[in-house]
Amino acid sequence: MSLVTVNNLVCYYGHHRAVDDISFTLKTGDILGFLGPNGAGKSSTMQMLSGNLAPSAGEIHIHGFDLLDNPKRAKAEIGYLPEQPPLYKEMTVDEYLRYCARLHRIEKSRISDAINLAKTRCGLKESGRRLIGNLSKGYQQRVGIAQAIVHSPRIIILDEPTVGLDPNQIREIRELIVELGKEHGIILCTHILPEVEAVCNRVQIINKGRLVYEAKMDELRGGDTHGFYEVTLLRPPGVNQLYDTADINSVERLDDHTFLVHTEQVKAENIANAAVANNWGLIKLTPHQHTLEQIFIDLTLSDEHNHMEVRA
Repeated sequence: MSLVTVNNLVCYYGHHRAVDDISFTLKTGDILGFLGPNGAGKSSTMQMLSGNLAPSAGEIHIHGFDLLDNPKRAKAEIGYLPEQPPLYKEMTVDEYLRYCARLHRIEKSRISDAINLAKTRCGLKESGRRLIGNLSKGYQQRVGIAQAIVHSPRIIILDEPTVGLDPNQIREIRELIVELGKEHGIILCTHILPEVEAVCNRVQIINKGRLVYEAKMDELRGGDTHGFYEVTLLRPPGVNQLYDTADINSVERLDDHTFLVHTEQVKAENIANAAVANNWGLIKLTPHQHTLEQIFIDLTLSDEHNHMEVRA
Protein backbone atom coordinates (compact mmCIF):
# COMPACT_ATOMS: atom_id res chain seq x y z
CA MET A 1 0.00 0.00 0.00
CA SER A 2 1.25 3.49 -0.85
CA LEU A 3 1.60 5.88 2.05
CA VAL A 4 0.27 8.75 -0.08
CA THR A 5 -1.90 8.53 -3.18
CA VAL A 6 -2.85 11.78 -4.91
CA ASN A 7 -5.32 11.68 -7.79
CA ASN A 8 -6.15 14.63 -10.07
CA LEU A 9 -5.56 17.29 -7.42
CA VAL A 10 -6.79 20.79 -8.29
CA CYS A 11 -6.69 24.05 -6.34
CA TYR A 12 -8.21 27.39 -7.31
CA TYR A 13 -7.62 30.79 -5.75
CA GLY A 14 -10.51 32.70 -7.22
CA HIS A 15 -10.16 32.17 -10.96
CA HIS A 16 -6.46 31.30 -10.72
CA ARG A 17 -5.74 27.57 -11.04
CA ALA A 18 -2.75 27.25 -8.69
CA VAL A 19 -2.59 23.43 -8.82
CA ASP A 20 -3.68 21.77 -12.04
CA ASP A 21 -4.57 18.05 -12.07
CA ILE A 22 -1.61 16.59 -10.13
CA SER A 23 -1.31 12.84 -9.41
CA PHE A 24 1.51 10.90 -7.67
CA THR A 25 2.27 8.33 -4.96
CA LEU A 26 4.71 8.00 -2.04
CA LYS A 27 5.97 4.78 -0.41
CA THR A 28 7.95 3.96 2.73
CA GLY A 29 11.63 4.70 2.11
CA ASP A 30 10.90 7.33 -0.52
CA ILE A 31 12.43 10.77 -0.16
CA LEU A 32 10.58 12.64 -2.87
CA GLY A 33 12.01 15.96 -3.99
CA PHE A 34 9.13 18.23 -4.99
CA LEU A 35 10.78 20.93 -7.08
CA GLY A 36 9.50 24.06 -8.71
CA PRO A 37 10.15 27.78 -9.11
CA ASN A 38 8.55 30.29 -6.77
CA GLY A 39 4.81 30.47 -7.41
CA ALA A 40 4.69 27.08 -9.14
CA GLY A 41 2.17 25.59 -6.67
CA LYS A 42 4.52 23.69 -4.35
CA SER A 43 3.34 25.15 -1.05
CA SER A 44 -0.33 24.96 -2.07
CA THR A 45 0.14 21.26 -2.83
CA MET A 46 1.84 20.67 0.53
CA GLN A 47 -0.91 22.53 2.37
CA MET A 48 -3.52 20.31 0.71
CA LEU A 49 -1.55 17.16 1.52
CA SER A 50 -1.28 18.19 5.16
CA GLY A 51 -5.00 18.97 5.41
CA ASN A 52 -4.48 22.71 5.93
CA LEU A 53 -6.08 23.65 2.62
CA ALA A 54 -9.12 22.02 1.05
CA PRO A 55 -8.62 21.01 -2.61
CA SER A 56 -11.01 22.33 -5.23
CA ALA A 57 -11.09 18.86 -6.81
CA GLY A 58 -9.28 15.53 -6.62
CA GLU A 59 -8.51 12.89 -3.99
CA ILE A 60 -5.82 12.47 -1.33
CA HIS A 61 -5.41 9.14 0.47
CA ILE A 62 -3.03 8.96 3.42
CA HIS A 63 -2.13 5.35 4.28
CA GLY A 64 -5.48 4.27 2.90
CA PHE A 65 -7.54 6.98 4.63
CA ASP A 66 -9.35 9.58 2.53
CA LEU A 67 -8.12 12.96 3.81
CA LEU A 68 -11.48 14.63 3.21
CA ASP A 69 -13.74 11.83 4.48
CA ASN A 70 -11.60 10.75 7.43
CA PRO A 71 -9.35 13.72 8.26
CA LYS A 72 -8.47 12.76 11.86
CA ARG A 73 -7.19 9.30 10.93
CA ALA A 74 -5.37 10.61 7.86
CA LYS A 75 -3.72 13.55 9.62
CA ALA A 76 -2.51 11.27 12.41
CA GLU A 77 -0.18 9.70 9.84
CA ILE A 78 1.35 13.05 8.81
CA GLY A 79 4.16 15.13 10.27
CA TYR A 80 4.43 18.60 8.73
CA LEU A 81 7.12 21.25 8.88
CA PRO A 82 5.89 24.36 7.03
CA GLU A 83 8.30 26.88 5.54
CA GLN A 84 7.91 29.02 8.67
CA PRO A 85 8.33 26.56 11.59
CA PRO A 86 5.43 26.89 14.08
CA LEU A 87 7.63 27.52 17.10
CA TYR A 88 6.80 29.23 20.39
CA LYS A 89 10.15 30.80 21.11
CA GLU A 90 9.32 31.69 24.73
CA MET A 91 9.02 27.95 25.51
CA THR A 92 11.84 25.52 26.22
CA VAL A 93 12.33 22.67 23.77
CA ASP A 94 10.83 20.18 26.24
CA GLU A 95 7.81 22.39 26.97
CA TYR A 96 7.13 22.89 23.28
CA LEU A 97 7.47 19.21 22.34
CA ARG A 98 5.23 18.22 25.25
CA TYR A 99 2.64 20.70 23.99
CA CYS A 100 2.91 19.22 20.47
CA ALA A 101 2.62 15.68 21.82
CA ARG A 102 -0.60 16.61 23.59
CA LEU A 103 -1.94 18.20 20.40
CA HIS A 104 -1.28 14.88 18.66
CA ARG A 105 -3.19 13.11 21.45
CA ILE A 106 -0.32 10.89 22.50
CA GLU A 107 -1.20 8.98 25.65
CA LYS A 108 0.15 10.65 28.81
CA SER A 109 2.12 7.56 29.74
CA ARG A 110 3.94 7.69 26.39
CA ILE A 111 4.63 11.40 26.10
CA SER A 112 8.04 11.43 27.81
CA ASP A 113 9.31 8.52 25.73
CA ALA A 114 7.99 10.13 22.53
CA ILE A 115 9.71 13.43 23.34
CA ASN A 116 13.01 11.73 24.19
CA LEU A 117 12.94 9.73 20.96
CA ALA A 118 12.23 12.83 18.85
CA LYS A 119 15.02 14.76 20.58
CA THR A 120 17.46 11.89 20.09
CA ARG A 121 16.66 11.55 16.40
CA CYS A 122 16.98 15.30 15.85
CA GLY A 123 20.15 15.82 17.89
CA LEU A 124 18.41 17.77 20.66
CA LYS A 125 19.16 15.58 23.70
CA GLU A 126 21.19 18.31 25.41
CA SER A 127 18.82 21.13 24.44
CA GLY A 128 15.61 20.19 26.25
CA ARG A 129 15.79 22.93 28.88
CA ARG A 130 16.91 25.71 26.53
CA LEU A 131 14.55 28.42 25.33
CA ILE A 132 13.77 27.95 21.65
CA GLY A 133 14.34 31.67 21.05
CA ASN A 134 17.95 31.31 22.26
CA LEU A 135 18.76 28.49 19.82
CA SER A 136 20.53 28.99 16.51
CA LYS A 137 18.49 28.95 13.32
CA GLY A 138 19.74 25.44 12.57
CA TYR A 139 18.67 24.12 15.96
CA GLN A 140 15.30 25.82 15.64
CA GLN A 141 14.84 23.89 12.39
CA ARG A 142 15.69 20.70 14.30
CA VAL A 143 12.98 21.56 16.82
CA GLY A 144 10.58 22.10 13.92
CA ILE A 145 11.39 18.65 12.56
CA ALA A 146 11.11 17.15 16.05
CA GLN A 147 7.54 18.45 16.41
CA ALA A 148 6.76 16.89 13.01
CA ILE A 149 7.91 13.42 14.10
CA VAL A 150 7.04 13.38 17.81
CA HIS A 151 3.91 11.28 17.14
CA SER A 152 5.82 8.81 14.89
CA PRO A 153 3.95 9.57 11.66
CA ARG A 154 4.45 7.45 8.57
CA ILE A 155 4.67 10.52 6.30
CA ILE A 156 6.83 13.60 6.86
CA ILE A 157 6.29 16.73 4.76
CA LEU A 158 9.13 19.26 4.84
CA ASP A 159 8.59 22.63 3.16
CA GLU A 160 11.90 24.43 2.49
CA PRO A 161 13.59 22.99 5.61
CA THR A 162 17.04 24.57 5.01
CA VAL A 163 16.08 28.11 3.96
CA GLY A 164 18.24 30.65 5.79
CA LEU A 165 20.72 28.14 7.20
CA ASP A 166 24.50 28.32 6.87
CA PRO A 167 26.37 25.57 4.97
CA ASN A 168 27.17 23.53 8.10
CA GLN A 169 23.56 23.69 9.30
CA ILE A 170 22.33 22.70 5.84
CA ARG A 171 24.58 19.63 5.87
CA GLU A 172 23.33 18.61 9.32
CA ILE A 173 19.65 18.95 8.33
CA ARG A 174 20.25 16.98 5.12
CA GLU A 175 21.88 14.17 7.09
CA LEU A 176 18.88 14.15 9.42
CA ILE A 177 16.46 13.93 6.47
CA VAL A 178 18.36 10.96 5.00
CA GLU A 179 18.26 9.19 8.36
CA LEU A 180 14.52 9.80 8.77
CA GLY A 181 13.94 8.56 5.24
CA LYS A 182 14.96 5.04 6.24
CA GLU A 183 11.77 4.55 8.25
CA HIS A 184 9.32 7.08 6.80
CA GLY A 185 8.06 8.41 3.50
CA ILE A 186 9.29 11.98 3.09
CA ILE A 187 8.18 14.74 0.75
CA LEU A 188 10.81 17.47 0.52
CA CYS A 189 9.36 20.62 -1.00
CA THR A 190 12.09 22.95 -2.25
CA HIS A 191 13.46 25.01 -5.12
CA ILE A 192 17.08 24.16 -4.21
CA LEU A 193 18.42 21.63 -6.74
CA PRO A 194 21.49 20.49 -4.71
CA GLU A 195 19.11 19.67 -1.86
CA VAL A 196 17.24 17.16 -4.01
CA GLU A 197 20.43 15.70 -5.47
CA ALA A 198 21.90 15.26 -1.97
CA VAL A 199 19.05 13.50 -0.20
CA CYS A 200 16.26 12.34 -2.54
CA ASN A 201 15.71 9.08 -4.39
CA ARG A 202 12.89 10.49 -6.53
CA VAL A 203 12.22 13.90 -8.04
CA GLN A 204 9.16 15.68 -9.40
CA ILE A 205 9.01 19.13 -10.96
CA ILE A 206 5.92 21.30 -10.83
CA ASN A 207 5.55 24.40 -12.98
CA LYS A 208 2.57 26.74 -13.27
CA GLY A 209 0.53 24.28 -11.22
CA ARG A 210 1.22 21.24 -13.42
CA LEU A 211 3.43 18.23 -12.74
CA VAL A 212 5.78 18.36 -15.73
CA TYR A 213 8.53 15.88 -14.80
CA GLU A 214 9.20 12.86 -12.59
CA ALA A 215 12.12 10.45 -12.41
CA LYS A 216 14.25 8.33 -10.08
CA MET A 217 17.44 10.03 -8.96
CA ASP A 218 19.61 6.97 -9.62
CA GLU A 219 18.60 7.17 -13.28
CA LEU A 220 19.77 10.78 -13.41
CA ARG A 221 23.00 9.99 -11.56
CA GLY A 222 23.61 7.09 -13.94
CA GLY A 223 23.45 9.40 -16.92
CA ASP A 224 20.19 8.04 -18.33
CA THR A 225 19.15 10.25 -21.26
CA HIS A 226 15.41 9.67 -20.62
CA GLY A 227 14.65 9.57 -24.35
CA PHE A 228 16.31 12.89 -25.21
CA TYR A 229 18.15 13.12 -28.52
CA GLU A 230 20.03 15.89 -30.27
CA VAL A 231 19.18 15.82 -33.99
CA THR A 232 20.93 17.83 -36.71
CA LEU A 233 19.25 17.94 -40.14
CA LEU A 234 20.48 19.48 -43.39
CA ARG A 235 16.91 20.17 -44.59
CA PRO A 236 14.92 20.40 -41.37
CA PRO A 237 11.12 20.32 -41.51
CA GLY A 238 8.84 22.47 -39.42
CA VAL A 239 8.40 21.55 -35.77
CA ASN A 240 4.83 20.33 -36.34
CA GLN A 241 6.02 17.96 -39.07
CA LEU A 242 8.62 16.55 -36.70
CA TYR A 243 5.91 15.87 -34.14
CA ASP A 244 3.63 14.17 -36.66
CA THR A 245 6.19 12.18 -38.65
CA ALA A 246 8.48 10.85 -35.91
CA ASP A 247 5.91 10.54 -33.07
CA ILE A 248 7.93 12.82 -30.80
CA ASN A 249 6.70 14.12 -27.43
CA SER A 250 8.52 17.44 -27.35
CA VAL A 251 10.83 19.50 -29.55
CA GLU A 252 13.18 22.37 -28.73
CA ARG A 253 14.93 24.15 -31.63
CA LEU A 254 18.57 24.76 -30.68
CA ASP A 255 19.55 26.48 -33.94
CA ASP A 256 18.47 26.52 -37.61
CA HIS A 257 19.42 22.87 -38.15
CA THR A 258 19.55 21.29 -34.69
CA PHE A 259 16.72 20.15 -32.42
CA LEU A 260 16.50 18.65 -28.96
CA VAL A 261 13.72 16.07 -29.11
CA HIS A 262 12.16 13.83 -26.48
CA THR A 263 10.26 10.62 -27.02
CA GLU A 264 8.99 8.06 -24.51
CA GLN A 265 8.49 5.07 -26.79
CA VAL A 266 10.19 5.65 -30.14
CA LYS A 267 13.77 4.38 -30.54
CA ALA A 268 16.58 6.40 -32.09
CA GLU A 269 16.46 4.25 -35.23
CA ASN A 270 12.83 5.29 -35.79
CA ILE A 271 13.86 8.94 -35.73
CA ALA A 272 16.67 8.15 -38.18
CA ASN A 273 14.28 6.24 -40.45
CA ALA A 274 11.86 9.17 -40.47
CA ALA A 275 14.71 11.55 -41.39
CA VAL A 276 15.82 9.30 -44.28
CA ALA A 277 12.30 8.62 -45.57
CA ASN A 278 11.49 12.34 -45.66
CA ASN A 279 14.87 13.40 -47.12
CA TRP A 280 15.68 15.70 -44.22
CA GLY A 281 19.42 15.06 -44.60
CA LEU A 282 20.36 13.49 -41.26
CA ILE A 283 23.73 14.83 -40.11
CA LYS A 284 23.76 13.86 -36.43
CA LEU A 285 21.61 11.87 -34.02
CA THR A 286 23.04 11.45 -30.52
CA PRO A 287 21.63 10.77 -27.05
CA HIS A 288 21.44 13.95 -24.99
CA GLN A 289 22.22 13.62 -21.28
CA HIS A 290 20.23 15.96 -19.06
CA THR A 291 21.33 17.09 -15.62
CA LEU A 292 18.64 17.92 -13.10
CA GLU A 293 19.59 21.58 -13.42
CA GLN A 294 19.21 21.51 -17.21
CA ILE A 295 15.88 19.67 -16.99
CA PHE A 296 14.63 22.22 -14.46
CA ILE A 297 15.69 25.14 -16.66
CA ASP A 298 14.16 23.58 -19.79
CA LEU A 299 10.83 22.98 -18.09
CA THR A 300 10.48 26.14 -16.02
CA LEU A 301 12.27 28.90 -17.94
CA SER A 302 11.74 27.84 -21.55
CA ASP A 303 8.21 26.49 -21.39
CA GLU A 304 6.60 29.67 -22.72
CA HIS A 305 8.05 28.93 -26.16
CA ASN A 306 8.82 25.21 -25.94
CA HIS A 307 5.75 23.88 -24.11
CA MET A 308 7.84 20.84 -23.23
CA GLU A 309 6.32 18.28 -20.88
CA VAL A 310 8.43 15.33 -19.75
CA ARG A 311 7.64 12.17 -17.83
CA ALA A 312 10.49 9.72 -17.31
